[in-house]
Amino acid sequence: MNQITQTGTTTEEAISVALAKLEATRDQVTIDVLFEGRKGFLGFGAKLAEVRVTVNEVKPLIQETKKILAESSKVPVEEKVQKYEQTVSEEVNSNQGDAVAETKTYIQLIAKEMKIDDLTIHTEQNGKYVTLRLDSKKAALLIGKRGQTLNALQQLSQLVANKYANQFLMIQLDVENYRERRQESLEQLADRMADKAIRTAKKVEFEPMPSYERKVIHNALSRRLDIETVSVGTEPNRYLIIEPLK
Repeated sequence: MNQITQTGTTTEEAISVALAKLEATRDQVTIDVLFEGRKGFLGFGAKLAEVRVTVNEVKPLIQETKKILAESSKVPVEEKVQKYEQTVSEEVNSNQGDAVAETKTYIQLIAKEMKIDDLTIHTEQNGKYVTLRLDSKKAALLIGKRGQTLNALQQLSQLVANKYANQFLMIQLDVENYRERRQESLEQLADRMADKAIRTAKKVEFEPMPSYERKVIHNALSRRLDIETVSVGTEPNRYLIIEPLK
């Protein structure tokens, strides 16, 4: 199964159920919101939210990641496409061994294409949750603008790991505690944007961001009673809106 249409009392509930059925994470799928849902009035006119969730194919993701990596490292991607695909295919498929080891090999291959020769990877695993901490003097290159490169690497690493794993694995990549620093930055941004929505009495929109970053903002503002947060659009361009409550 690589696609499912799911209903729920809210869009987020429908998405969560669909992801569970597909055994996938948000970074691995494309989400189309078919209907946002309607609460109705006094129980009348309510309608369930409906979404279509499709598991992304690996090849398009590789193409998109190569584009991001090329822009980040200023390497002309067209000159490297054929060599890149052949090298990754040969190296990753050469050994059907440990999923985490295969993933680390894959990341090292990409790093070499980015002219990063000093990369070391430290593994932390707790059940199905695996954190790979990357260390290099070229840390900024691995992170990219607003974490784009790191997010792309994580997305593909997730796919590679689960190609070889006997059970589903959740992969997270981090460089110099970027994830923690990014979360703090997003929480501060959430408060500023929420205050702006109240001050101007108008909704404010964020730029498109990965699902886990939207979740950070949702959680940061979940206790505020003067605003509500809504995610709209389809992946990978789904974004968050803060609306003031009258």
